[in-house]
Amino acid sequence: MSDEVIQSDSGKSLTSKILMIVGSLYVVASLVMMIMIFSRMDDMQKHQDATQQTLEKKITENNSQHQAQVDVLRQQVGLTKKELARRTTSLQAEEKATQSRLATDEEETKQQFGVVTGEVSGVKTQVGKVQSDVSSTQSDLAVTKTKLDRAIGDISRHSELIATNGAELDVLKHRGDRNYYEFTLTKGKDPTRLSTISLQLKKTDPKKSKFTLLVMADDKKIEKKDRSINEPLQFYASKDRGLYEVVINSVDKNQVSGYLSTPKTAATTAAQASPGQ
Repeated sequence: MSDEVIQSDSGKSLTSKILMIVGSLYVVASLVMMIMIFSRMDDMQKHQDATQQTLEKKITENNSQHQAQVDVLRQQVGLTKKELARRTTSLQAEEKATQSRLATDEEETKQQFGVVTGEVSGVKTQVGKVQSDVSSTQSDLAVTKTKLDRAIGDISRHSELIATNGAELDVLKHRGDRNYYEFTLTKGKDPTRLSTISLQLKKTDPKKSKFTLLVMADDKKIEKKDRSINEPLQFYASKDRGLYEVVINSVDKNQVSGYLSTPKTAATTAAQASPGQ
């Protein structure tokens, strides 16, 4: 009985020890586990803090970059607005200049059109005038044909047909029966060569329409003194002894104008006298 009690107490004591050991181990294990957990948590906190700092740094850097980019974009947008404003102003100025130029060109075109219209009207008027002048000239020629004067020659004493102006002389030329040379002689000048003869003015009297003329033909000098305008001055010259006529149509101070009439057989190679000789 006592032995069973002693064995029972011994069993309980062993169990208590085992439980205490187990409890101690649990406590130790728990402490170790807690220490490890706290250490792990501390490491995680440190890592989290480091990560947070890294993120904040990156965010700050990114914000700085984004801000810089935003500033650049703002500047570019500002420049673009200014460029657009300048371009708009330039285009408006060009448009105004173009409108002004078009208005000026339109006005000039109207003026030129008016000038051309006036010129066309002037040409029509001139054409009408020319037609009228032609008709008048034809009429004058017809009248001139009937007005050609006849005068008595100073040698032949026959009635000779003479011209008193350019129109009448043209009529005589168109008859074709003689050669005609117009001339102007000036006092004091050398003799003027016409056909086979030469003429030289010696004196004029415009008030009385008188003049004195020297004729040189076949090495001879013939003086026609104090003669009147439209008076046939006749003389024979050249080998065929054809009758030559000089008619003075106008007498001025120191100058006379008229024409020389020669037979068709006379030489026609001499140059016609020019005015003022």
